[in-house]
Amino acid sequence: FILSTTVAVAFQRVVGAGPKSARTTSRREHPPAVIIDGKATAEAIRNELKQEIQGLQKNYETVPGLAVVLVGNRVDSSTYVRMKKKVAKEIGIHSIDVTLEDTISEEDLIAEVEKLNADPKVHGILVQLPLPDHINEAKVLSTIRYEKDADGFDAMNIGNLWLRGGEPPLAIPCTPAGCIELLQRYNIEISGKDCVVLGRSNIVGMPVAALLQSCNGTVTVCHSRTANIPEVVKRADIVVAAIGKAEFVRGDWLKPGAVVIDVGINDKPDPTKKRGYRLVGDVNYEEA
Repeated sequence: FILSTTVAVAFQRVVGAGPKSARTTSRREHPPAVIIDGKATAEAIRNELKQEIQGLQKNYETVPGLAVVLVGNRVDSSTYVRMKKKVAKEIGIHSIDVTLEDTISEEDLIAEVEKLNADPKVHGILVQLPLPDHINEAKVLSTIRYEKDADGFDAMNIGNLWLRGGEPPLAIPCTPAGCIELLQRYNIEISGKDCVVLGRSNIVGMPVAALLQSCNGTVTVCHSRTANIPEVVKRADIVVAAIGKAEFVRGDWLKPGAVVIDVGINDKPDPTKKRGYRLVGDVNYEEA
């Protein structure tokens, strides 16, 4: 199973069969691979969320407000924000955009977040990560009010995510939640499986490792200091690639039947494209 489209929307937990539109591709030595259709799954979820939001408007006269803070002009971050704005408009969420130069000071950025904390029309706040090196991400994220932490990065939300039992987090980081949602909607068993997560970021790697463990997977997290990553990946039943390196995972690293969720989004030079580059994942898609 291979996912080629990153899904970064809020997900409702529904377990069901995969979309009928899933495509297949064949390899001579193995049965055809099933392509996890991220776009079709996202469309189904957007339709579900649209109905929920219409219910909020009808029953409570409330329009959910989501503020997205973007610092700088990284290609991947700008792409994510553009996707979020498009989806918010489509499903009826009021979107507030705060776009700032990458030279902004940490103090001024925190002041912008505080304004959103105080705005009653804002119910959720997303600060797009990563932030420039001169800004302390943890300090900025801790400024967001716990109940407005739409990304689930608040220390209390992350702590509750890792704890067994107790109170559940108010929000779960959306890209890791999307990985689990895709596995569940395609009826892929996680319990008892060897799961390898490539990358240990606070955005994807660590939260998705926690979620896989909560589903009773046996999880290994690989990072820049991990020795012999190809051999570790070859043992995996489920691979989540979130390492931030274009086409890092090669096809011969994967055992037949492995499930691969490619979270990566990287720009690769391509003179045939109008923008001069194309977007690729962390997995070499054709080889996989």
